[in-house]
Amino acid sequence: MTRTALMLGCSALLFTSAAPAPLVAQQNIRAPGRPSPVRCRGEDRPTYSNYQTSPSPVTVVTGKQPKAKRDKSAQDLVVTGSRVRSSDARGMAEAYAPPPPPPAPPPMAMPAPPAPVITGSLYNAAPYGSRQNTERYDGKAVASIMSVAAAPVSTFSVDVDTGSYSNVRRFLTEGNTPPPEAVRTEEMINYFRYDYPRPADRAQPFSVTTDVARTPWNPDTRLLRIGLRGYDVATSDRPRANLVFLVDVSGSMNEPDKLPLVKSALTALADRLRPDDRVSIVVYAGNAGIVLEPTADKQYVKAALDCLQAGGSTAGGAGIKLAYDTARANFVPGGINRIFLATDGDFNVGVSDNKTLEEMIKHERDDGITLTTLGFGQGNYNEAMMERIADVGNGNYAYIDSEREAEKVLDDELSATMVTIARDVKVQVEFNPAAVKEYRLIGYENRALAEEDFNNDAVDAGDMGAGHQVTALYEVVPANGAGWLPNRRYPANAATPQPAPVGANELCFVKLRYKLPEGGASLLITRPVPAMSLRTAAWPTGDMAFVTAVAAFGQKLRGDKYLGSYRFADIQRLAGSPDGYWRQEFVRLAGMADRRNPVRD
Repeated sequence: MTRTALMLGCSALLFTSAAPAPLVAQQNIRAPGRPSPVRCRGEDRPTYSNYQTSPSPVTVVTGKQPKAKRDKSAQDLVVTGSRVRSSDARGMAEAYAPPPPPPAPPPMAMPAPPAPVITGSLYNAAPYGSRQNTERYDGKAVASIMSVAAAPVSTFSVDVDTGSYSNVRRFLTEGNTPPPEAVRTEEMINYFRYDYPRPADRAQPFSVTTDVARTPWNPDTRLLRIGLRGYDVATSDRPRANLVFLVDVSGSMNEPDKLPLVKSALTALADRLRPDDRVSIVVYAGNAGIVLEPTADKQYVKAALDCLQAGGSTAGGAGIKLAYDTARANFVPGGINRIFLATDGDFNVGVSDNKTLEEMIKHERDDGITLTTLGFGQGNYNEAMMERIADVGNGNYAYIDSEREAEKVLDDELSATMVTIARDVKVQVEFNPAAVKEYRLIGYENRALAEEDFNNDAVDAGDMGAGHQVTALYEVVPANGAGWLPNRRYPANAATPQPAPVGANELCFVKLRYKLPEGGASLLITRPVPAMSLRTAAWPTGDMAFVTAVAAFGQKLRGDKYLGSYRFADIQRLAGSPDGYWRQEFVRLAGMADRRNPVRD
């Protein structure tokens, strides 16, 4: 039998049976007497079976398929999770297992390809800003100085995303200048862990730490740090998980730092799953389909990932819809129900604009299914969409530029990624005009909330996972200090400090509002910060010095005018010689930035 005839025969089987041909390179993945949940076909090409929740008979196969005549007597079949419905048997009870698979065709002499080893980006795209580079970012201007007399209250949503830092690292290590719009300082800060204490118990899901230090780049200001740390959850103690891997297999993913790295990252994640977890895999190119029905078998997960190849256009909206349908069909009450979207974000078929995607995900998130977005690649990377839909989907966003980063996000920090311990976490700081004249929040520009949103439980905010940390830095001017804002002409407009009958000895009053994962009304935590800390503040050392260095690094890359003459070399010295790979890497990145001087000193 010729190769062409064999492929035509395989295609005919696809159209006339719900059970797919087994993977050629994975002949041992089918357990005796049990059909494989892997929906891949010969030559490691995926079969995209359309997931349907309605009884209408539909069979969808995407990508270029060999044409074959269909047997008109064959029934149209619809695969719905592990159930199969027949259009000619509407009145029959649903069968919970597919029929026996057809005989497998003779295996081709084709060895399984070796697993790729990705140690960093292997593909250099056209420079950002050129016509050939279509990367998209939604940068915000550096936050303005606020007068306490005019705006004493600052309110924002927490942010546990880290994608901006690893994306900035990708630019620097490839010898390129990170565009200011790609830098979000709060994500740079929150990439790292700090010495915050664990919560005393789980009655309050996170601890709250505040401290004050002198500002290295401005002797007239002080830095106020607010740090949160969530309680930890061991893998053995977390709820069982219903996970859907949503993988972009379109043509744009055919680069070494895209689909091969996706497969490596998700394979590593599969190794961390428990026997009672379930994983499904949905893919999309020109259309969307399922390549792995729910399973706890890691070998099936790896086999399904191994068969994926890139090609075609990008119907990302259809893929997201199918992933939510799949997660909902296998929903675990009281468990973890999460979608991991792995893509470069370059949607170009069907629903592709951010606003429409946001509305779709807002509708879907109410079912208790969260969304984590994992960004890959360069040249066409749509970070604006990746960051935004993760926020709307009550999840988090990370950018994967190497296997080491994949291990950090999907292994070291897996509990934080998967287990939500607090929802809609908001922070509000009210400054005492007798102690503080002016302030600015470093970063969080796209997380700002109106003052009245703090007490409004209908307003969405960021969620925190187990072990997550959130850090915010305010730069403040003491009431008697030389501030940024000029003096005003009219006495009635002058910001003169008044004695405070309430909280006279306070710098500010910190409030945090959050909901428990199961919902209900929000809960409140309050913490006064003593005014004496302004007078006793020392130069930052240790942990405070490092977080200050990271904040300065992010702001310097953004072109922050309030840093004055502070240089990358100063940032490198402030960071010192820290322990641990990630902090040491940061010092190296600061050195790269200093040598390249991407922002004029």
